[in-house]
Amino acid sequence: MKLAYTMLPGRGDAGLLFHQLAQELTGRGISVAGLVQTEAAGPDRHPCDMYLRVLPGGTVYRISQSLGAGSRGCRLDADALEAAAFEVGRALSRGTELLIVNKFGKLEAQGRGFRTVIAEAIGNDVPVIVGVNDLNLEAFLDFTDGLGSAVLPRHQALLDWVLPVLRAPVAGRSAWPPGPMLRAF
Repeated sequence: MKLAYTMLPGRGDAGLLFHQLAQELTGRGISVAGLVQTEAAGPDRHPCDMYLRVLPGGTVYRISQSLGAGSRGCRLDADALEAAAFEVGRALSRGTELLIVNKFGKLEAQGRGFRTVIAEAIGNDVPVIVGVNDLNLEAFLDFTDGLGSAVLPRHQALLDWVLPVLRAPVAGRSAWPPGPMLRAF
């Protein structure tokens, strides 16, 4: 299976790592789709502000709800995340060679978000790299039936995984995904 995941401890670290990876691969002529987290700039920035940039260099979605300056909690804007997933899903039909998903998060653990896009990519033999955190690792492993490859959260380690996978010949369509992998919801 052409699926890798990596775990980064810091908030936003996956976005930077995946952005650099996408830039290098695009520079090598590889068609990359997906999304990376970007940081909001400005004095009014709230710690909960979350933005995703659709690759390559596409739309930026704010995926956090604005709860006001005095708020203490964060709230995901599920509709915005679903809109980003829809845009990335459309890109898969345009000859994408690699899908990068910044995070398998709470929505994906619940069967929404990028879960269907990930399954579609793998079903079409498009390699996938996903960021996962400790909170959602169990749900990710359940979704993938434990068949993904764990890769160190380093640029060279990700390149060492993806480049041979991209060069591997396609030996026809498989019956992927088996059993539990089809559970998009």
